[in-house]
Amino acid sequence: MLQFLKYVLATIVGLLLFSFIGFLILVGIGTAMSSSEKKTTVKENTVLKIDLDKPIEERSVDNPFNGFGPLSGSGDAIGLIEFKKTLKEAKDDKNIKGIYLQTENPMAGWASLEEVRKALIDFKGSKKFVYAYAETMTEKGYYLASVADKIYLNPAGDLEWNGLNAELSFFKGTLDKLGIKPEIFKVGDFKSAVEPFIRENMSDPNRLQVNSFLSSINNHMLVGIAQSRGLRVDSLKRYADELTIQKPADALRTKLVTNVGYQDELENLIRKQLGVEEKKKINYVSLQKYENSEKKSDEGSGSNRIAVIIASGDIHSGKSGDNSIGSETIVEEIRKARLDDKVKAIVLRVNSGGGSALASDVMYREVQLARKAKPVIGSMSDYAASGGYYMLMGCDKIVAQPNTITGSIGVFSLLFNTENFFKDKLGVTYDRVKTNTNADFPSATHEMTPFQKQTMQRATERIYAEFTSKAAAGRKLPVDSLRAIAGGRVWTGTQGKAIGLVDQLGGLDEAVKLAAQSAKLKEGDFQLRYQPRKKEFFEQLMNSFGGNEEAKIQAQLGELAPYVKYMKKLKTMEGIQMRLPFEIEIR
Repeated sequence: MLQFLKYVLATIVGLLLFSFIGFLILVGIGTAMSSSEKKTTVKENTVLKIDLDKPIEERSVDNPFNGFGPLSGSGDAIGLIEFKKTLKEAKDDKNIKGIYLQTENPMAGWASLEEVRKALIDFKGSKKFVYAYAETMTEKGYYLASVADKIYLNPAGDLEWNGLNAELSFFKGTLDKLGIKPEIFKVGDFKSAVEPFIRENMSDPNRLQVNSFLSSINNHMLVGIAQSRGLRVDSLKRYADELTIQKPADALRTKLVTNVGYQDELENLIRKQLGVEEKKKINYVSLQKYENSEKKSDEGSGSNRIAVIIASGDIHSGKSGDNSIGSETIVEEIRKARLDDKVKAIVLRVNSGGGSALASDVMYREVQLARKAKPVIGSMSDYAASGGYYMLMGCDKIVAQPNTITGSIGVFSLLFNTENFFKDKLGVTYDRVKTNTNADFPSATHEMTPFQKQTMQRATERIYAEFTSKAAAGRKLPVDSLRAIAGGRVWTGTQGKAIGLVDQLGGLDEAVKLAAQSAKLKEGDFQLRYQPRKKEFFEQLMNSFGGNEEAKIQAQLGELAPYVKYMKKLKTMEGIQMRLPFEIEIR
């Protein structure tokens, strides 16, 4: 009996503790929600403090748990759309006197950096100051900081200035050791997404294309920096070749930075600019808080709308994920915009290196249907290549940044024969019974017959023929001309415009303007509607508990993280693929 009472008492205590903890959680949720809804009041003489050393994504996540440790989830990422809108508001806000910019190593692609940089340049049109400070800076960080009126580099810091580098990983040696044989079927000399599994280094065509687009991105960066800093492009190239920038004093001497100094010295300059006494604090407002400020501008007015459909990540069938493009989701959004009479034009914003050929074609079809009803403009972000280009090639017009990665019009199929791996390494063997000759086709547990391999190659070639034919029709080019620039070759936006893959250089703003012009809408006579919708609070809450899986992998595995990500990506490669070369890292 005594033992029974102990159990009962323990159960009661447990229930009380659970109820108390649940109550605290509810109070925390309520506090977070109420604080997130409370608008920030911007005081007079305020400086907007922007920390760009974060992931920059197409859209931010409205997460009321930002700042609550593990519940923050992916809410710390900067949304490109929200960032640009916020800077436009700050430009016209009389209480904002300038920007304090922190940009050491922004985690973004080059086209996203271009849009951020243009937004900062536009802000400077207000004659307000932009000051940058860093302890260390990569080339990406300096590309943004180069627009600032003053650039302070810590006396003990470092400025990386040695040129851009594109590094690819190869796994042939690993597969050979494991006894796994890749079966490759592709079309296009430049379709190098399969090279990591069949080579130990880059092929000559792949080296040619990587060198070409890397040089294009580098030249665009150098021209932008030279214009902002009043320097010569050839001087900047020489500094990189000769590793001239060894210490902060070298950056000052070559006029890459305006000052070598500490953070407090820059803040003293800001106080003088604001007319604030030395001992008084500077009124800073963070980017996140300013986004939630009381003074907000609309996305236009009137009953007319332009739908901006955001598609970011790898392409697959089904529903979209946080970092993936699901054909079912995008088709639904395009169809809704097509059938909505209030929507006068559509902008399809793509940030993708490709994925499933089938899913890409399903979305292409919906773009074609939408074009019959209203203008459809394509907007390329960091990547719009292979399957990402497939999505856009049927648009009325395509807009890309000069340093967007695009093209890669090619197709491949990838299978792994694991028979020897299971037999020699694990002692597992397979046997089978078939009703027909090719009932086991395709299979990962035995070698394919020559006939089966021919069948796979013919299927790959058929998809490539469809890809190039549709691309030629969409771009109004002869098929032979299109195939001459296809073959899986990767181009930048600048190169793509020169060869007819792109119509206009610019970012999302330029694509929206083009959409408005095509729909004969005047400036301010329409509203922007971004789709798909942002997730509701409780959807975000569930994601917050799960955390960002990629961030966890990176934190736990460090330099080994990319290889784990590759393996995870292999699991999604079902069917014929339209993809960029595997994970080109430009740094």
